[in-house]
Amino acid sequence: MNLIMTILFIAVALSSVLAIVSFWLPQMNPDAEKLSPYECGFDPLGSARLPFSLRFFLVAILFLLFDLEIALLLPLPWGDQLHSPTETLFWAATVLILLTLGLIYEWTQGGLEWAE
Repeated sequence: MNLIMTILFIAVALSSVLAIVSFWLPQMNPDAEKLSPYECGFDPLGSARLPFSLRFFLVAILFLLFDLEIALLLPLPWGDQLHSPTETLFWAATVLILLTLGLIYEWTQGGLEWAE
């Protein structure tokens, strides 16, 4: 217990010191050259802020959600070794049903359609 408290104290102290020092160290000297985008020594040809498809962003968010679902369900084979494997399977089924309902909702709302 003493070792855990020592490690926790060191981690919190080090994090606090680094966070405080990060506010003191940087020297902000903005000028036109530092604020301009750099393209291999040439002046920029177009805007540095190009828009991207909102559909692509939506599909990327959905991918992250379902990837997180897989990460949550990966330890499921070891869940039957717990005291109550039926409870583990219940919560896994609940997660699957909830995300399946979300996918059906996105599908019916047309969120997965590329062409408008």
